[in-house]
Amino acid sequence: QVQLVESGGGLVQAGDSLRLSCAASGRTLREMSLGWFRQIPGKERDFVAATRRSDSNTFYASSVKGRFTISRDNTKNTVYLQMNSLKPEDTAVYYCAATPRTWIMSALYEDHNYDYWGQGTPVTVSS
Repeated sequence: QVQLVESGGGLVQAGDSLRLSCAASGRTLREMSLGWFRQIPGKERDFVAATRRSDSNTFYASSVKGRFTISRDNTKNTVYLQMNSLKPEDTAVYYCAATPRTWIMSALYEDHNYDYWGQGTPVTVSS
């Protein structure tokens, strides 16, 4: 069983940076594609970023491209989301997700294609 534990969320001001971490246990992240999603209460969970297992390519939602960076450290079995130039509209609970299955790029934008999820870490950006 894979367990994912996020950390690093908090309250920041617009323009600040945060780095979210997602530590995995039970399986090496090298074997999995990884994603970050976010959710505002009462709304659907939205794709933020992903990195594919097969080629380590990275993909981003248009709303965060150029500001957020997804990366993984296989030695620490951890995936990160570096968030720069934060905006109030980035306020949400952020979740990391993982899947060992092989997916085409477009599939990694869909939360139902992931098998494992963390508990979420809240990010609040004040204006």
